[in-house]
Amino acid sequence: MTWVAAVARLRARREPGVLVTVATVRGHAPRDAGAKLVVGETEAWGSIGGGNVEAVAIDRAREMIAASKPDPELIDFALNDKVVNQHGVQCCGGTVSVLLEPLAVVRAVAIFGVGHVGLELARILARQDLDLHLIDTRADLLSEDRLGVLADAVGQVHVHHTPLLPEEVLAELPSGTHVLIMTHDHAEDAALCDAALRTSRLGSVGLIGSAAKWARFRQRLATEGGHDEATIDRIKTPIGLADITGKEPATIAVSVAADLLRTFETEEN
Repeated sequence: MTWVAAVARLRARREPGVLVTVATVRGHAPRDAGAKLVVGETEAWGSIGGGNVEAVAIDRAREMIAASKPDPELIDFALNDKVVNQHGVQCCGGTVSVLLEPLAVVRAVAIFGVGHVGLELARILARQDLDLHLIDTRADLLSEDRLGVLADAVGQVHVHHTPLLPEEVLAELPSGTHVLIMTHDHAEDAALCDAALRTSRLGSVGLIGSAAKWARFRQRLATEGGHDEATIDRIKTPIGLADITGKEPATIAVSVAADLLRTFETEEN
């Protein structure tokens, strides 16, 4: 398997990894600069030459994965018989620098409701390196023609058409998915809010709408849903930046996207 395919496999599995590259070589070494190895939690693909260099790189890569270390590292190796190594002697005679670059699990975002605002929001978020899930009960809003504007997406777009119960998609979403609820139907929104509060493994949950809408929802979530105040407070509404007040779909989408990106940064700190 090529290193590109290995990276793609880790991404598809939503597993962390480390890309290991021979950065520089002086003198003799098992592999030339540019040789690559991809390390996952339990598997590795490719080779940077075997022996101590590769074994140490794999060990350190797995330490980085376990510690969720986001910063790359450069490790230098002297390949001679005078160096005490962890995994045997390599005496090729040269020196090697190896770059370890963490491959984090990308974030996931689910937009429930791909109407005017939802589509504009998808256009913005699709430019980020993330898994973007688009869910709607209306098949025509998820047609290839309509979603063609996402053809140049950086992220990976997953489309879910759910004619009856869109809340069932919540169980299919990756752990930590950030959920944005903005369907065309307030009853659908209410059902999604209730289901989202019962799905503890989600990331943030945002609801579009007015204060009056939220007041009704909040009461219903408490009385009919049986949720306590702390649980209900998991839902953020309104979504978007408060000082952006425009009502055009594209303006709302920019505001919501900026607010979500700020949430991402908060998670990192």
